[in-house]
Amino acid sequence: MGSVEYLTTPPTANAPGLQLVDRYIDEPRSLRVAVIGGGLSGITAGILLPAKVPGIRLTIYEKNAELSGTWLTNVYPGVRCDIPSHAYQSTFAPKADWSDAFSYGPEIRDYWQSVARQHNVYQYVALQRRVEAAVWDEATGTWAVTVQDVSDLASPATTATFDVVVTAVGRFDNWSLPDYPGLADFQGHLRHAQNWDPSFDPAGKRVAVIGNGASGIQLVTNLQRTVQRLDHYVRNRTWIASSFAASGITTTAEDADATAADSQQHHERQAFAQPYSAQDRADRLADPAAYLAFRKSIEAKYWQRFATVFRDSPANATIRESFTKTMVERVAKKTALLDDLIPDFAPNCRRLTPGPGYLEALTEDNVDYIRTPIARFTATGIETSDGVHREVDAVICATGADTTQSALAPPFPVRGRGGKLLSDVYRARGFPYTYLGTATPGFPNLFYILGPNANGPSGTIPYSVETQTTHISKILRKISREGVRSMAPSTQATDDFVAWANRFFEQTVFSEPCRSWYNAGTPGGFISGLWPGSTSHLTAVRREPRWEDYEYTYLGSGDNKGEEANRFAWYFGNGWTRKEKDQAEDLTGYLHVPGTVSLRDVHEGQYSLP
Repeated sequence: MGSVEYLTTPPTANAPGLQLVDRYIDEPRSLRVAVIGGGLSGITAGILLPAKVPGIRLTIYEKNAELSGTWLTNVYPGVRCDIPSHAYQSTFAPKADWSDAFSYGPEIRDYWQSVARQHNVYQYVALQRRVEAAVWDEATGTWAVTVQDVSDLASPATTATFDVVVTAVGRFDNWSLPDYPGLADFQGHLRHAQNWDPSFDPAGKRVAVIGNGASGIQLVTNLQRTVQRLDHYVRNRTWIASSFAASGITTTAEDADATAADSQQHHERQAFAQPYSAQDRADRLADPAAYLAFRKSIEAKYWQRFATVFRDSPANATIRESFTKTMVERVAKKTALLDDLIPDFAPNCRRLTPGPGYLEALTEDNVDYIRTPIARFTATGIETSDGVHREVDAVICATGADTTQSALAPPFPVRGRGGKLLSDVYRARGFPYTYLGTATPGFPNLFYILGPNANGPSGTIPYSVETQTTHISKILRKISREGVRSMAPSTQATDDFVAWANRFFEQTVFSEPCRSWYNAGTPGGFISGLWPGSTSHLTAVRREPRWEDYEYTYLGSGDNKGEEANRFAWYFGNGWTRKEKDQAEDLTGYLHVPGTVSLRDVHEGQYSLP
């Protein structure tokens, strides 16, 4: 047998000139973090990041004069959530006394602002500050964020430096008017639904509504009652769902009546208000345990939808049959509409839209449902491709935001390594190129909340935003604790994610030939609007970051060049913990009364760092 040689001195070949950093391993550095956007996602980040990332120096930029995002800016008639109020709220800040089963915009706006006040988010917020650009500086390992004060556009823009940038601008922030010939020639009232003029009175006027997404459907339903005539221009058919919670799960005969009553009260939005009684609201406030059970019963429905997204599945066939039956019944007054209403693609290919009162509005004598493409605008109205000209007093474009693939980048230039624009990367790939919907190769220390592939086709948006924010908080803790100067996902890991997502979506109805913001308006295109899996699946993925999928640079021992830094120099510091220097600290916290700690948890938290 050969002999074993033992080193008598430690190897030093890899440590010439290495300087120890005089810091304690349990003292993370303070990160400067910019969150861009003050809607639901920005508010959630303003609550969870300070709670989960010690020492964070947080700034939230919001271009509007207040928080709450889409619920602040959308003020068109009938704006309302199509998810039950009790399922469209923070998991940790419930509002037991919602006034309506499906709340209107102002109450939702007030709720999210109240949550921000309750958790002192406003201390981090810079209102009326529009981000103009974000540029990565490789030399310093930081982002330069340029900001304009929109309350004083004559003032010069300012630039602030951050270690990390988190975008929370949402998918529908970048609204734009459609590009029709002659649009500028129209002399009447012209607005986008997301830019509604509260002073406009539609009563007695001839009004055109373009688009049949959620806002278009709500507008038609509400405007039809007061306008003289309503021309509704629709490019694509869409399924009108009885409920967004439709699961395709059949019920037994004995449960059918109870299920129907519960669904109509809490899951089927009506064309009119669905107020809760004062007694109901008082009872929910008085008994938190009973309210929790009530809330869980409502939200659980939204976790049961996943089976309906698969092609040729029994669950999808069930809801298709149900929706068809409902649509036929609701246009019985004008059955000629059916050929232009019922889609030839499966439900869920486009986002389901509960449209109470919408189909009924289409059957009224003062409404024209127009599928002929728009050729051009004139000074007095709209001309379609068949040469028909319809004069109108007002045109409301409910055409949504720009959700083309490159437009799904933030609505300002983001330059990463080598000066590359994020929008150019998206455009070159033909889709939003992201790793798990959270980051992009070549853009270090840049993370997204509710961006591409950010939520599954089940569960709820507030929940998904919270789990993504929590996932990002774990990344920020690693950066702050371990001396990470920059981190970005590898191209290989991102390519693997994209390939897997494409293969998964092939078996779903999302791959059918329909135009949707799920596929950025490109039938057969990459599905960027949803996570490739259920929301439960997404939660499991987000539970623990895959650190091996990232590429890193590290802080040095003082030169801050990072690229050549020893990965342990800053992280390991002086070899001490601050805790053991403090005589008052309990250094034997790992000892417990036998049986009081699960073996699963033994030593899991002994050295949990701030």
